[in-house]
Amino acid sequence: MAPRSRPASGRPARQQEDLILEAAWLYYYEDRNQSEIADLLGVSRSSVVGYLQSARERGIVEVRLDPKSFARHHYAHALKERFGLIDVQLAPGEGGSLERVAHLAARAVPDLLEPGDTLGVAWGQTVFTLSERIAPRPIADLTVVQLVGAVNSPYGFDSESCASRIAAAFGGRCVNLHVPAIVSSQAMAEALAQERVIADQLAAQARINKVLFAVGSCNADSHIVSSGIADLENLAEYRARGAVGLICSRFIDGFGDHLVGPLDARMIGLVPDRMRGLAVGMLVSCGAEKVLGILAALRGGYVTHLFTDVPTAAGVLAASEAST
Repeated sequence: MAPRSRPASGRPARQQEDLILEAAWLYYYEDRNQSEIADLLGVSRSSVVGYLQSARERGIVEVRLDPKSFARHHYAHALKERFGLIDVQLAPGEGGSLERVAHLAARAVPDLLEPGDTLGVAWGQTVFTLSERIAPRPIADLTVVQLVGAVNSPYGFDSESCASRIAAAFGGRCVNLHVPAIVSSQAMAEALAQERVIADQLAAQARINKVLFAVGSCNADSHIVSSGIADLENLAEYRARGAVGLICSRFIDGFGDHLVGPLDARMIGLVPDRMRGLAVGMLVSCGAEKVLGILAALRGGYVTHLFTDVPTAAGVLAASEAST
């Protein structure tokens, strides 16, 4: 039998959508390979590759690994038992990987949200990377609230985009915080907080029942410094008082308590205490420089679900044992 001729490019949009759906069905449900699908649909193999990629990007297909597999590691069990967590998932690999941790959490976050939730979202490289990895899944009546004011990040991510990307993935309403994370004076911070628009946005923060956040480090190259919220002198002062990490750009000590200092009166955004005891507290962080901050967040009662990697989990457990 003569091979079927390839149709010309430039298909109508509806027909293109049909091809994407059929290619996804054939590949994922009927276990056809890409060459077979190309012959069945009368298109090139490269077109099939494009259809399958489009199916994933549009949320038609969501490739999932069993999350329980990443919770079976003995470090995961130890952390869960020691800190009374609901779940701990560890990205595999001996070297550790922010990308893997963010991707692992991105696959789990949709299952931790329900219609009507108000999700608070912090900021940072890990949270931003997670926001890029979430597969679209509509969640009815979901509100996503930005927890930290605008920051001047040199890395291409900011607090506003972290919240808005996650809201868009779930078809939710996004409440952004339209003020800087830190302003020039306490008087300015108080005046801005009383503006009706800002007051409404801050009130939305008070309604969160779930939170997604990362822990910042207290190193000189921390995002708290590079974003301009704190300088090296501020950092040294807070560290001298026992700071080991940051939550929502606020310094915390080794027990997870908020260290109120000279910067706080000029900051606009959620304070860590508001995150304690929520229905779900998702901490997504990794790296040796984050170990003490993660441990403090666990001790402080902010976390119900932890997403990290194997080396970081080992470090947190070792630090916990060393300090008891």
